[in-house]
Amino acid sequence: MQKVNIQFRDIDSVRAFVNIINRFDGEFDLGRGNRLVDAKSIIGICSCDLSRPVELLIHSDDRRILDALQGYIV
Repeated sequence: MQKVNIQFRDIDSVRAFVNIINRFDGEFDLGRGNRLVDAKSIIGICSCDLSRPVELLIHSDDRRILDALQGYIV
């Protein structure tokens, strides 16, 4: 499992992020503290407080995921 902090600029960046994540197999969770949502769900992500970075939990060892998400990692 890998963990990185993600920051979204607006709803369009959330939509683009979900499109990228859905290209990969595996489970991805986003959240802060004990509240987690499915990172492949636009509705789930929009239910989070996106004014601050959120933690992305990647349940995969595929390093290509991090390369694809470089524009979101803070």
